Amino acid sequence: MNATLHAPALIALAVAAVLGTGSVAEVRAAVPAPSNQVSSQDAQCQSRERGSRGGNRAEELYPQATRQAPSERASSRMGSRLSRLGAAFDKDDNAGVRQMADEIIAEERANNYDRAYAAQLAANAAYNDDDLVAAKAYLTRTVELDALDNNGHFQSLMMLAQLQAQDDELDQALATLDRYFEGSGSQRPEDLALKGQILAQAERGAEAIPLLQQAIEASENPQAGWTQALMAAYLETDNTAEATRLAEQIASNAPDDKRSQLNLASMYIQADDTDRAIEVMERLRSSGQLTEDREYRNLFALYLSTDGGEARAIEVINDGLAKGVLEENHQTYLALGQAYYFSDQPGPAIEAYQKAAPLSSDGETYLNLAKILVGEDRVPEAKQAAQQALDKGVRNPEEARRLIAL
Repeated sequence: MNATLHAPALIALAVAAVLGTGSVAEVRAAVPAPSNQVSSQDAQCQSRERGSRGGNRAEELYPQATRQAPSERASSRMGSRLSRLGAAFDKDDNAGVRQMADEIIAEERANNYDRAYAAQLAANAAYNDDDLVAAKAYLTRTVELDALDNNGHFQSLMMLAQLQAQDDELDQALATLDRYFEGSGSQRPEDLALKGQILAQAERGAEAIPLLQQAIEASENPQAGWTQALMAAYLETDNTAEATRLAEQIASNAPDDKRSQLNLASMYIQADDTDRAIEVMERLRSSGQLTEDREYRNLFALYLSTDGGEARAIEVINDGLAKGVLEENHQTYLALGQAYYFSDQPGPAIEAYQKAAPLSSDGETYLNLAKILVGEDRVPEAKQAAQQALDKGVRNPEEARRLIAL
């Protein structure tokens, strides 16, 4: 075949367009949703000492705390209102909770404990209504009042830190967590992991790694998000070897978990081990686990980035199209056309380019189609494609005009 296209440049273009940064599955830290919400009964047990010292006390969750819990308890004159507030919370009456809580917080006769208790329940009600701004404001008020027992105070700090992190207020979240650890003395794995996850999300991998390692080692059942964050921290510190080792360990322990396998493929890509990345992706394809357009694109782009990989790229693209997973768009047909062309199959290449060209935003694909048609002595069709290229617009109109003048 009389090749008229420059193979390396066009294949590189296809790979860049499809694979992007080269990551099959983005490995990043993710902060979990708040898990420290309270019930009204949990909160009310803080106030039961009003009438009975020593009875019905809550379990002390922070035995290592350096914070001295305040002695102030719910005032007798606000007792009935606090009880109604708790009852509304138990009925999931979020609007009612917030209204009553606001009234108690504004009440001159209420003491700091009354207000902190009301703000704590209002924060949970606001969170349940997806009003995160209000939830953070209520939690800030709760901890500023500094009137709840250690359980309530530190749970509020933890929930506030999680909400701040979810809103990408990472510096504020870390400051809140510093306050939490300083007062609570907590060494619970889930608390250490949360700070590690936020540090990893803040691209402070060197600080995140020891915390996440400690959390994982101390936990009988480490959460998947912790190891995900640890991999992200290793990558952020350019420790690809350790990230890959961790990904291999996770994937080996969960051979049927698609996410773990995609993370492993991503690690291999970043380690420039394309063959092993392809091996992982092909296992997923053969088991029917490649179910998203981008997953097929990543696999055929990996083949296009290897010497002689065009035939396998063609197989993957056609498989994805046949299954309805790959979108029939310009990018797909362009990659298919290039793979056919550079594997010396001009007929199928022309067919793919003919499908790709009308879907392009400019006339460059029509121009490349015209070049291929000229190489196959299909001059009338080449002139027509060159004119369509001019009509849609190309970077070098003179090149299209020369083809039209043949």
